Amino acid sequence: MEVKERKNLMLNGDMYKLIITLSLPIMINNLIQTLYNLADGVWVSKLGSVQFGAISFVWPVNFLFISLGIGLSIAGTSLLSQLIGASKYKEANKYASQLIVMSLICSICFAIIGYIVSPFVIKLMGGTGALGEYSNIYLKITFLDMPFTFLFFNFNSIMNAQGNTVTPTILSAISAVINVVLDPIFIFTFNMGIAGAAIATLLSKAILAIAGLYVLMNSSTRIKPNFKNFKFNKDIIKSIVDVALPSSIGQSGSALGFIVLNSFIVSYGNATIAAFGMVNRITSLIMQPAMGVGSALTSIVGQNLGCNQIDRVKEAFIKSLKLTVSFSIVGCVFLIWKDKEIINFFIQSRDSQEVISQGITYLQYISFSMPLMGIFSVLQGIFQGSGHTKYSMAMEIGRLWFVRLPMILMFKYFTTIGPSGIWFSMSFSNLIVCLYGFAIYRKNSWQAKVIASGIN
Repeated sequence: MEVKERKNLMLNGDMYKLIITLSLPIMINNLIQTLYNLADGVWVSKLGSVQFGAISFVWPVNFLFISLGIGLSIAGTSLLSQLIGASKYKEANKYASQLIVMSLICSICFAIIGYIVSPFVIKLMGGTGALGEYSNIYLKITFLDMPFTFLFFNFNSIMNAQGNTVTPTILSAISAVINVVLDPIFIFTFNMGIAGAAIATLLSKAILAIAGLYVLMNSSTRIKPNFKNFKFNKDIIKSIVDVALPSSIGQSGSALGFIVLNSFIVSYGNATIAAFGMVNRITSLIMQPAMGVGSALTSIVGQNLGCNQIDRVKEAFIKSLKLTVSFSIVGCVFLIWKDKEIINFFIQSRDSQEVISQGITYLQYISFSMPLMGIFSVLQGIFQGSGHTKYSMAMEIGRLWFVRLPMILMFKYFTTIGPSGIWFSMSFSNLIVCLYGFAIYRKNSWQAKVIASGIN
């Protein structure tokens, strides 16, 4: 689709067609990412449940560090899409250049810090013995891919802001194939074990980031960063930080919450942490359509707010809700119908009977909240697209710190129901945060434009 056609569809086209056109590549992209994470998990699960549990155990730590990258990506999509909607392409180019340099500097610093502090963080989380050893090996290597992860986030946000969701999907597919091919080679052929899985991911992300930058600098896109005679612009940086910071705080607060959550889960044993990790991967796979719609909504909201089409923004929100709830109900029914078969397929190590049992229980609990998770994605999309990331921050942090974790503590110390208290708390917190999100949406305060200083 040509650039002019894409913008015309974004601002004037049929809304269902627009949502599906933008979200379908994102769904495929997210599905690809989830599939190769699942492939990673399947290969590692063949080593044993402790090795598999280690991947799930360290995920929140890595996510904590990349939360700034996610915040910058969200800010990029929001601000760039609003500038494109207002036809301010020169300003958009300046923003993209500042965004990429900021991301690269931050990611290199985080990679160095993360590599150094990995063993201390794992010990602080309660990772000891074999779990602690494997977690440290995996986490230290995954920190090294942070600059590549941040760079691809930038590429993704710049493309999504223009309504181009196809190109990132193609590159992600190529990267995923490379990762799936390299996984068994490094894990088993080179006999590197869990380190091999991390190295395979590192190499595939490096290729992805380099390819993304090449496409960005050599294709006919509306936004083309220019680093010749680059200087930091404090007004642009302030504008990016104003939108990125609440989102980053929300993401990092969520990651910290999951670190605390993991410390509770690991107290129930390695089987519980492994079941938690596997079911989260499975539900993430099923939730890709809803998450794709939520992500597409971000750029739709940004461009239409940029040219003052509030009614069209509201139309996009309502129709996105209808699509996500429909997708989520289908996923919910499927997971409940085939729960045992799904868990047995993804857990393949010999010492996994307890993991399978707990995984089935967790899957049954979380399946009922799938529509709520879809609604959560759409609410995040409208708040992030409008640049009012303080609301998405409140939803991220509130869900974990004010609902989920207190409930888990209550079940852990005042009842004898065991891990089921965790599974119930996960589902119930999704309901509470969606009610909060709807209350904020009805107040209409998110409609105010986020116009950055220094761009007029």
